[in-house]
Amino acid sequence: MYARRRHVYFALMGTCIALFVLAWGVVRLWSVPVAVGMCVVAMVIPPLAAMVANRRGPDDRWWDDPSGDPKSDEWWDELDGKKRPR
Repeated sequence: MYARRRHVYFALMGTCIALFVLAWGVVRLWSVPVAVGMCVVAMVIPPLAAMVANRRGPDDRWWDDPSGDPKSDEWWDELDGKKRPR
């Protein structure tokens, strides 16, 4: 799942860069309003790409899930105040 999210992130960011370069390198010669519109679309892509890249998948371990190591889990529970130290 992580590799898929990473590939989608890079595809979105590549599309963003391509839109900017095409808008001001090529499209502006024919239509400045279309070039500005392409930049507006490109401006929306990075936040969407960040959301896609940071989305939690069904197989991802979340920050408060137990790790499986009892000593580590006990230590983190103590830091979080879930259990009192003896």
